[in-house]
Amino acid sequence: LISTPCRQFSVGYNHSGRESSLMRAQIWRHHREDHGGLISQALRHHGIEVVESLVGPFGTPTSDDTADFLVVLGSSESVYDETLPWLSGEMDELRRRIDDGVRVLGICFGAQMLCLVHGGRVAKAPQGELGWYHISTRTPLLPTGPWFQYHNDHCEVPPTAEILGQTDLAIQAFAIGQHLGVQFHPEVDSGQLRDWFAADTDAQRSGASIAQFIEDAEMYDTELRENADQLVRLFLGL
Repeated sequence: LISTPCRQFSVGYNHSGRESSLMRAQIWRHHREDHGGLISQALRHHGIEVVESLVGPFGTPTSDDTADFLVVLGSSESVYDETLPWLSGEMDELRRRIDDGVRVLGICFGAQMLCLVHGGRVAKAPQGELGWYHISTRTPLLPTGPWFQYHNDHCEVPPTAEILGQTDLAIQAFAIGQHLGVQFHPEVDSGQLRDWFAADTDAQRSGASIAQFIEDAEMYDTELRENADQLVRLFLGL
């Protein structure tokens, strides 16, 4: 389902057909401490220009008709929380991008948005996942890990989805047409973990092994970069 190569876009042109020096990816961040991280780096490695935008509580995403790709990052909120004043506008903009042919990579909350837009369901997971995990995969194109998990909700994907990876607790990767959703965080490096946990007072109080998570990220650094690049290659259809 994800195999259609990004070469479907003419080199030197964006999806709207207007001439452009590079294909472009927009990244939606829901917190100031979020970064495109290793995913941004991998996209740039493959010749794609990257622009990051603060959305969610910072405002509804503005239309960006020059973006060929969209990456939607995680959030501490839940996609089924109908009290969020910004969620419906962001969901509408995501639908519009999909209708316009923009290829979407959803990460954690972003994957859950992608699931809902295509008729799936998102619910609180029987058990959350926090820390470094390996996953079972159904394609050699998706690395088994290590991947960082940081979630309490899970996707019940629609029939149109192809499940690409999972753990015993949750679906971890799925494709719907040209779009890819992952429950784990391929963008994470040690710097991202430091910023997240500095802002997450609940995690600080919970006794979570924060120092060990960061130490592991430093130890896994080369592997994490290779995994992120392989995931981007899967997303782009390379």
